[in-house]
Amino acid sequence: MTTSPIERAADQFVTVLAQWRAERGMTKKQLAARMGFDPSYVSHVEGRRHKPTEDFARRAEAVLGAGGAIWQRFQEYDELRHARNAGMHREPPIPVQWLPPGTGLIVEREVAELAYTGGAYRCRVWRWLYNAGVEPVTRYLAKVAVDRYPHDPAGSNRHHRENPLDFDEMDVRAFAGEGDAAEPMQWRVKLDRDASKEIWLMFANERGQFPLYPGDRTIIEYAYTVDEKKWGQWFQRAVRLPTRSLTVRLDFPESFEPQVWGVEASLNAEVPVRTPLERRTEGGRAIFEWSTDAPLLNARYRLEWRYRGAGAPLYEEVGPPEPALPRASHRMRGIGIIQRGSDLLRQRARHFQLPREASAARNAVTQLLTSLGRLDDLHEFSKGVGLAAPQIGVPVAAAVVRPPERDIDPVVLLNPRVVGESTECDEQYEGCLSFFDYRGLVPRSLRIDVEHARFDGTRVVTTFERGLARLVSHEIDHLEGRLYVDRMQTDASLLPVAEYQQTGRPWDY
Repeated sequence: MTTSPIERAADQFVTVLAQWRAERGMTKKQLAARMGFDPSYVSHVEGRRHKPTEDFARRAEAVLGAGGAIWQRFQEYDELRHARNAGMHREPPIPVQWLPPGTGLIVEREVAELAYTGGAYRCRVWRWLYNAGVEPVTRYLAKVAVDRYPHDPAGSNRHHRENPLDFDEMDVRAFAGEGDAAEPMQWRVKLDRDASKEIWLMFANERGQFPLYPGDRTIIEYAYTVDEKKWGQWFQRAVRLPTRSLTVRLDFPESFEPQVWGVEASLNAEVPVRTPLERRTEGGRAIFEWSTDAPLLNARYRLEWRYRGAGAPLYEEVGPPEPALPRASHRMRGIGIIQRGSDLLRQRARHFQLPREASAARNAVTQLLTSLGRLDDLHEFSKGVGLAAPQIGVPVAAAVVRPPERDIDPVVLLNPRVVGESTECDEQYEGCLSFFDYRGLVPRSLRIDVEHARFDGTRVVTTFERGLARLVSHEIDHLEGRLYVDRMQTDASLLPVAEYQQTGRPWDY
């Protein structure tokens, strides 16, 4: 029996929907509730009794965070459906994206420009903001980081210690709104370091406050100046909030003969940007521009350049570069720990049949403990550390957790599952051996009850609290094909390990 192209497209939509629902660990009823539908609706769609609608596809994409996979399948289905009805190709409409309540602040568009004039760089950023949350927004965090010699970290650190970035020279200006209605924004310092600054842009000034209320939109613009002696040959934008459109622009004197290229940096690799930069010349200025729609959350897009013309700023190295240390993720991969991007980390681990498979379970635990021992030469785990079997390429339900107290034996978990948890939660930064270059702020319960097996097949329930509960919960997530990034708040961003300030400290309770 053959099926039509439109029927195959509908089947493919249902398949990818079911796959992402399973990956997020949701039942059909739970997904329907999160999407705001009747409990039976998802079941009807997956059972092919209801055809998918545009509203359904957008809500499913937003709730499941499928990276565009669900929406892409719907577009393919929708194009075929309209082609059959109208006898012609039709691009599906792109309405305002549905977002679940509490999503928070959305950047509908960002334009970031860096211009060189008179021995200094002036950075100007425009952001079109939409408050999709349930609370008014009263401030916006802006981050500034400079790196004179990005390929010479030691030299760059030394240079910025001797030539620190100063707020007086930066001439920070910020506005909210457009045209005559634009309001100056006051700003407050959150972080002040030699080469990085963080400031709160306040939706307020001496004339009063103007919060961004739920459902409202506004444009904010902020700008700052950095002397050429403190700016390296790169301009990077980090996607820290859900963003629909990003444009990056460089504006240099044409006489500098600039050559520009772009790099996209993700958790796994750095690759050239996927579309070419556009160049134009206006009034003796060389202007380079690059844009992307729906950039990935936590991705970093960097434009780099070199000058070939006379009179351009020189970027001589300050000394012989020190040998670069391998990235933390590379060191973890070197001892056999699977890194993010592997399908194995997104699959549910197979449970042991105990006691029949006791020998296999013991072998898996031995491998985990051996790998755990190798970690001591790579990092100081003052908060404790855990490792799940899928992380060493063994797809079985076994994990070990070593508490912060080194005199306590590691916790062994076989076929574990959480059977109870407290309503009281907290947020702490977590790392993961499978992408150790970053840390993320993760909410978890302060107490969990875990049912797990012994080698003889008997099952017990153990209660874990605070830091140990966090470690155990993290490893159980691995066994269910879930990573801690799946538990982070929608507007939370990953923190590069180089910026993480809590290495060597226990969790704070």
